[in-house]
Amino acid sequence: MPRLLDLPEAIGLAVLGRLPWVHRILIENLLRRSAGDPAAMATLDRWLADGGSDAEIPFYPARIMMHDTTCVPALVDLAAARDAVAAAGGDPRALDPVVPVDVSTDHSIAVDHFGTRDAMRRNLAREAARNGERFRLMKWADRSMASLTVHPPGTGIMHTLNLERLASVVTVERRDGEEWLIPDTLIGTDSHTPMINGIGVLGWGVGGLEAEAAMLGAPVMLRVPRVVGVELTGALGECVLATDLALAVTHRLRQVDLANRFVEFFGPGVAALSAGERAVVANMAPEYGATTAFFPIDQHTLDYLHATGRDPAAIDRVRDYAQTQSLWFDPAARPAYDLVIAIDLSAVTPSVAGPSRPQDLLSLDRIAAMLPAPAPQTDPVIPHGAVAIAAITSCTNTSDPRLLIAAGLLAQRARRAGLTTKPWVKTSLAPGSPSAAGLLKRAGLLEDLEALGFAIVGIGCTTCIGNSGPLVPAMRDAIERGAAAPVAILSGNRNFPGRVHADIQASFLASPPLVIAFALRGDATGDVARDPVGTGKDGTPVYLADLWPSGAEIDAALALAADRGDVQHAFDLAEQNPAWRDLDAPSGPLFDWDPASTYLRPPPFAGAGAHRVPQSMRLHPLLVLGDDITTDHISPAGAIPSGSDAAGWLVDRGADPADLNVYASRRGNWEVMLRGLFTNPAVRNLLADDLPAGWTIHAPSGDRLPLWQAAQAYAAASEPLAIVAGDRYGMGSSRDWAAKGAWLLGVRAVIASSFERIHRSNLINLAILPVEVPRETALALRKLRPGDRLAIDLSAPLSPRGALPVALHCADGSIQPIPARAAIETQSEVAMLMDGGLLPALVSRLIGAR
Repeated sequence: MPRLLDLPEAIGLAVLGRLPWVHRILIENLLRRSAGDPAAMATLDRWLADGGSDAEIPFYPARIMMHDTTCVPALVDLAAARDAVAAAGGDPRALDPVVPVDVSTDHSIAVDHFGTRDAMRRNLAREAARNGERFRLMKWADRSMASLTVHPPGTGIMHTLNLERLASVVTVERRDGEEWLIPDTLIGTDSHTPMINGIGVLGWGVGGLEAEAAMLGAPVMLRVPRVVGVELTGALGECVLATDLALAVTHRLRQVDLANRFVEFFGPGVAALSAGERAVVANMAPEYGATTAFFPIDQHTLDYLHATGRDPAAIDRVRDYAQTQSLWFDPAARPAYDLVIAIDLSAVTPSVAGPSRPQDLLSLDRIAAMLPAPAPQTDPVIPHGAVAIAAITSCTNTSDPRLLIAAGLLAQRARRAGLTTKPWVKTSLAPGSPSAAGLLKRAGLLEDLEALGFAIVGIGCTTCIGNSGPLVPAMRDAIERGAAAPVAILSGNRNFPGRVHADIQASFLASPPLVIAFALRGDATGDVARDPVGTGKDGTPVYLADLWPSGAEIDAALALAADRGDVQHAFDLAEQNPAWRDLDAPSGPLFDWDPASTYLRPPPFAGAGAHRVPQSMRLHPLLVLGDDITTDHISPAGAIPSGSDAAGWLVDRGADPADLNVYASRRGNWEVMLRGLFTNPAVRNLLADDLPAGWTIHAPSGDRLPLWQAAQAYAAASEPLAIVAGDRYGMGSSRDWAAKGAWLLGVRAVIASSFERIHRSNLINLAILPVEVPRETALALRKLRPGDRLAIDLSAPLSPRGALPVALHCADGSIQPIPARAAIETQSEVAMLMDGGLLPALVSRLIGAR
């Protein structure tokens, strides 16, 4: 029998009852892995005495998850680091994961073909043709690293794969020759990793570099997290879906500072939510700014495990372990939270969010007021506010089968009424699970969705991450003529300007059935809830209320279609992807780089001897930015535009100018990524008026240059650089390329009024100093001009959250002190900065230890 750390015996039932469930899991992890460490035990004593602690604790996740666009940069890093270790006479196999790592392949497929039953087959073929080099690297890693498993294209979105197949809730860990029964925990290189918290598995998103360290056995260091309790009461109304709840929670919680905090849901309303509904809400944790968002284990967890075909003995183990360890949810319990926020489920109404942030909640009658201004010209067919893209997409709203069934029922009614989608709308359905097709087919709904243009285009992220493919030709032409101001309606989780498609600045997040309703209507003007959605075959207007299914109808259709044996079978079939099986890849300890590759190039930040933070810095501002600069703004993910510097680099080296792929597929090539940094059209560099996106002013010469060219000029003169920004710098995706790109530009400090957690961590792992200043100071710094410089004195030892001597040296010779502190949370982060970053420090240690 596996050993068990008896949590009630170690802590006491009375104490456990006062703790949030996430704290109970972290304490179990700490006691099991650090029981012999006096410092860790002293931290625990202070934690239990004070209800929290500023001290840092180690967390050892049971496993790690990645997807292809975060995995490839990490694998490129590790392959280059292996080269450096081997060149110094060390054993490259020392850089091998010691924690199980699962990699999904979900970010590469694009919606090139849609609206037909063979769209998925054709898109998969395009995906394989475009990404062969990247997939070859991934397959090499799968072969050469014993603990790393790659799940091939078609096996689902990372978070759905985790929910339906990988997560065990309670697992067995073998360590030092012994087996331990432990909570299933993980970190993932995607900010939406908290989706798994919907079934009681504690996980959160981290940057790729932090995951690389954890892969090699280092703990994730964090301060004892403050936990915000969200008390749920009541029950969702008849026409309200999980999407509506997730958007309402995002809107409410963005009004609270959740930076570095955990969220936990409690109260009687939790028991009224299915595991699928909980997962939708937990998925949006990065959108409301929390590290993670947790729902404890209860009967709904067991029901979900049963519905997805898990082993009955494993399900019994989850129940017994959770109840024995005081990890079982009690709706009447009220743990001691840092802050409590109340949400009445019965007050949630159908809604959307947009047009540019997921927290901007809108009732259905307010959408028209948020549309962009009418185009200067008019189109005889395509109206103002036309829906260019209607996409049922993303892990968030395709992992709950109830949402897919609701969409199918609405499509069925619309088809029977004789409605069709408008011809200028690009429609798509990209579920997160390979079992979705079987579910919809058994419910008798797949054909109805296909008839309205919502054929399955792939099992992946697609439109949600900007892989939306080309627009319908008529829409594209109208945009090019200046005759259309299009919008996108999607069931995704983010709607930052330009994210979904470069030509679409206004996007609205909506539930899957609402996506179909907007595709039928064809525009976002008026009130979709009260105005006709279309005209039926009998000539009468058809309204949303005529199409919307009741909760009882959704549940009845789901019960009819459910087949617990199909979920795992669908994954088994998808794992047999023949294109992946036949892909040739090396298997030795070193990857054989192709010097002519335009996808994979060894990065300059992976070897030993990279820069360390100096004792003093005088920095030119490279970029001066406003609020809400996301990682999408920094590191591009959409299609590589023809005529761009990145496109020029690729074409000069033989790439097909008609098919340059997306930036996300090129993250293994630092030359391409460097040239795409900050080129999102929504980015404004306030260093001067009218600078194009991705440009700056080189202060010594006064020349206006692309960022990468200015960075080369500054580097030639050994002049370090800074980025200055406002609130929530680095919000959005976890992509570590947003920090790697800054490093390549010569940025050594980022000064902002607040940072999002994952990006701040990524900066530190690249030895870039994050500096936090008051809001009023950040606003004043927006007046910086070329020739001004920012001096940071680091002669005194850095300390977490410690004050920093910073001064503005103006071009006119005046000097102004600036109140600032180091945006550093732990002593281990201080050490990381001083060591020159994660990879250089790791390689240096391995070389020194040989």
